[in-house]
This record gives sequence, C-alpha cells and structure tokens, in this order.
Amino acid sequence: EVQLVESGEGSVEPGGSLRLSCVASGFRFSSSYMRWFRQAPGKGLEWVSSIRPDGTARYADSVEGRFTTSRDNAKNTLYLQMNSLQPEDTGEYFCAKSNAFSGTTYTNRGQGTQVTVSS
Repeated sequence: EVQLVESGEGSVEPGGSLRLSCVASGFRFSSSYMRWFRQAPGKGLEWVSSIRPDGTARYADSVEGRFTTSRDNAKNTLYLQMNSLQPEDTGEYFCAKSNAFSGTTYTNRGQGTQVTVSS
C-alpha cells in the first residue's frame, strides 16, 4: 500500500522559512516521480513542484526562486524547502506520487501538512 506522510507544519511571519518532509513507503520511491501541491483556504489544489528520481526539479511560477524540492532516496523522503514565505503561501501542503515529470497528475497523495504565513 502506498503511503505518503507529510510533516513540518508550522506558522511563520512573512519572509520566514519552513522545510516540509514527506516520508514514502509501499512503492519504489527511488525510481518514482514526485510532486508537491498546496491548497489555500477556499481554493482549489495548486501544483507547486515536481522532481525526477535523479533530483531534477521544476516549479510553478509562483514559487520559482523561493522554494526548493529535493529528495533523499536512501531515506525514502521528499523535501520542500520554502524561503521568503508570503501570506499567499498559506495553505495545506501535500506530497504526491506521479507517473510522469511533466503535467500535474498524480496517483497517490498524502494527508497534508498546514503552513500558515502571517504577521
């Protein structure tokens, strides 16, 4: 059974940083494409980033230059380093398993972890 468990929930002031983690199990993480999504209150799911097994990543324009996605295949863990956070980054963040690097589809996703950016 595929399991994805996010952690790193937090509340920060604008300009602050947070790092989210996602521990994966039940599938071959090291050869899988992974994504991060987020959902702001009252809004739909927004794609944030994607990463290949080799660590190559791509980002949504809204987070490019501020967020960094990485992975540790030995630990079956995906990360999202978020810097220069702004109130519009507030939302529930989800990691997801995908079958491709391009696009924004996913096959499984975690339960999410909350990020709040407020002064």
